Amino acid sequence: MSTDRRRVVVTGIGVVAPGSVGREAFWDMITAGRTATRRITFFDPSRFRSQVAAEVDFHPRQLGLSAQEVHRNDRFVQFAMVAADEAVADSGLRLGVGDAPDAPEPERVGVTLGSAVGATMRLEDEYVNVSDAGRHWLVDPRYGSRFLHQALVPSCGATELAVRFRAQGPATVVSTGCTSGIDAVGYGSQLIEDGDADVVIAGASDAPISPISMACFDTIRATTDNNADPEHASKPFDARRNGFVMGEGAAVMVLEELEHAQRRGAEIYCEVTGYANRCNAFHMTGLRPDGVEMAEALDQALAQGRIDGDEVGYVNAHGSGTKQNDRHETAAVKLSLGQAAYKVPMSSLKSMVGHSLGAIGSIEIAATALAVQRQVVPPTANYEVPDPECDLDYVPKTAREHKVDVAVSVGSGFGGFQSAIVLAKPDRRAS
Repeated sequence: MSTDRRRVVVTGIGVVAPGSVGREAFWDMITAGRTATRRITFFDPSRFRSQVAAEVDFHPRQLGLSAQEVHRNDRFVQFAMVAADEAVADSGLRLGVGDAPDAPEPERVGVTLGSAVGATMRLEDEYVNVSDAGRHWLVDPRYGSRFLHQALVPSCGATELAVRFRAQGPATVVSTGCTSGIDAVGYGSQLIEDGDADVVIAGASDAPISPISMACFDTIRATTDNNADPEHASKPFDARRNGFVMGEGAAVMVLEELEHAQRRGAEIYCEVTGYANRCNAFHMTGLRPDGVEMAEALDQALAQGRIDGDEVGYVNAHGSGTKQNDRHETAAVKLSLGQAAYKVPMSSLKSMVGHSLGAIGSIEIAATALAVQRQVVPPTANYEVPDPECDLDYVPKTAREHKVDVAVSVGSGFGGFQSAIVLAKPDRRAS
């Protein structure tokens, strides 16, 4: 094997998102600036401070899952399966299709799946059953599902994908809170760079819209209490913002070694040229306002691809809509890109699809890859009132045609995680 660094490209994309299931429906929605935030319908939210969320209208049987697959798996795994099916079909790779002569060797196919909270919905529902809605401290296991053990271990998602596509290479679950989706794709790209795989099914999924999850974020007042206007409740970078809107969903990418993709004539969305993460070792939920750790992650990710800050054509922001995060992120982009930061379009998808915890990083990478391929930057919906502390170009309300040879997606997570990934047009450099 050559000692040169192996190059990694994206050859397939699958998305399950609020307001849109499927890659093209998702792209149409976010470039139109439509929001999918609404009052919670999964349960009665009236006792909660935050009563809004971005829910997926999801019908797994109609999307190709069998009755047994639906029965066996939590909603977050079902999301991942549907998104992966779309991504693999999009890539043109024949994975999991018997002994197809043109399929990659199973030992050279890996899986990296991110999730912040795993099977939250299944575990909560099962606890209600075995405890008779909390009436009994000693629960009765006779009322638990035969598949309850799968809900306990987050690895069930990666396992299902590995079995589904005969991926016998490395299989990993990445759980780093709200950066899980970036970190899963970043780690998957590193597996290919290091020669441990030629193809990696990489992405993230979360389905956290449940009473226990909403209670957790109510307690720390991280979610918005703008219940009167759910459609406009998520306001990243806007002076009126007061917290994020909970979301759910999944996105899965097929990552492939460049020459492997070229030999089979695959369509290539973009190249993953760099990835880095940092931990601020500062506070479980707090952020330093100077953004140093995120800036360091962004600097290192750019350096891996030998990319200067002034080459960046788009920043896909974490943009959660909390006051401290938006301020921290704005400072980090300025620190990393310098004066170029003021010229770069930067937008937050969470204004439209909410914050799906671990999944959102992969959903944002999917959007960033499409932005590079199509040279269009999605907007920040609901951005109307500028905040003097957030003074960059946040692409208010309307998508913008723009030259995007290089784009970055950044994320910030509870626990102090800060991650950045860089995507570029594959023909940006000759070798």
